[in-house]
Amino acid sequence: MIWRSPWYPRFVFLACLVPLAVLAWQWRHHEFGVNSIEYVERYLGRCTLRLLLLTLSITPLRRIPGLGGLIRVRRMLGLYTFFYGCIHGLYYFAADAQWDRQVIVDDLTHRRFFIYGMLALLSMAPLAATSFDRAIRWMGGKRWQWLHRLIYLSAIFAIVHYTLQNKGIVLTPLYYGALVLLLLLIRAVFFVRKKLRRPHPVRVYQT
Repeated sequence: MIWRSPWYPRFVFLACLVPLAVLAWQWRHHEFGVNSIEYVERYLGRCTLRLLLLTLSITPLRRIPGLGGLIRVRRMLGLYTFFYGCIHGLYYFAADAQWDRQVIVDDLTHRRFFIYGMLALLSMAPLAATSFDRAIRWMGGKRWQWLHRLIYLSAIFAIVHYTLQNKGIVLTPLYYGALVLLLLLIRAVFFVRKKLRRPHPVRVYQT
């Protein structure tokens, strides 16, 4: 079965590098257009958001019979999401703000677009830092799970960040927002069902 194959996670690992390969190809062939800085920033931002949503989707999808093996690559996808988010942020600092301290401070204190983008990236940082087995053992399973629910907050920040970059009404961020809302509802349903299935302690009354 494909989920048990050692090549399965390796294929996913390489597939996650495809967006960078495409970006390199476009750079080599001068396909960035007139505003190359904005093009690269938006491209990396979309890659980050799509990987984030893909990571979130694994939790409900793995409950479908035959798709349980998706869990093997959830951690990898999460780390790749943070990786692309870091590249997206670093490109802004280096190419857009050009490491100008005053520009960066103004953007991150007065412009909502940049504020929400930074909040999305910062929300992912503790998840990436604790994505290893040793962190799970150190924190304990329950606390680790609660911490990693920050991924939903990060997704919300990222969608707001994406929405604010457009001057008019664009449907794509709304589609992404609807997907996050759906995933939250599915998680809420699973949580309620788990609570209802949990046996209640039987009280024994002495007479």
